Amino acid sequence: MKGLFLTLEGIDGAGKSSHIDALEALFKARGRQVTRTREPGGTPIAETLRTMVLAQPMDALTESLLVFAARRDHLVQVIEPALARGDVVLCDRFTDATFAYQGGGRGFDTALLSTLEQWVQGQAGGALLQPDITLWFDLPPELAAERLAGARLPDKFESQPVEFFRRVAAGYAQRAATAPRFVRIDASQSRDQVWQQIEAALAGRGL
Repeated sequence: MKGLFLTLEGIDGAGKSSHIDALEALFKARGRQVTRTREPGGTPIAETLRTMVLAQPMDALTESLLVFAARRDHLVQVIEPALARGDVVLCDRFTDATFAYQGGGRGFDTALLSTLEQWVQGQAGGALLQPDITLWFDLPPELAAERLAGARLPDKFESQPVEFFRRVAAGYAQRAATAPRFVRIDASQSRDQVWQQIEAALAGRGL
């Protein structure tokens, strides 16, 4: 059975992580093996780099290099083997987040991010390893901030002002405009309504 690579994207507080359990259960009920993972992270090396990126002050280039280093190890050790086995890979964030957070939020050079993307995700014949479908949980940054308030001790990114997340949201929108694999989910709705959108998105892709 062919592997399926599905990613969930969105700004902090958009609620994407709360639906991964349901997605995992859905695919398992259909008899699929599921590999569930996240970025930055997913391997011991990548989790170490995640801790550094989320906690330590650094410039946007350093952040980007660390994130792509973590991504490379994640691809080699987890994602590519899982897809080769025919698993469904559910990943909480992937490269789109780098373009949104470092490119949009930090204002970093997206042309350089594209070069790093080619280096890390390049396949035989020049193709890039990209998700088959990306569920983009789109939520106004002001509402996301309300949801995050008091939820937990914020990391370096979660503690950014609303204007930062406006730029991140714009980065996601720009990325989505160029990638047909994106499906926009209106994350301002109730949890049940969001799940209905997810089911419809999967059905619309024949999944």
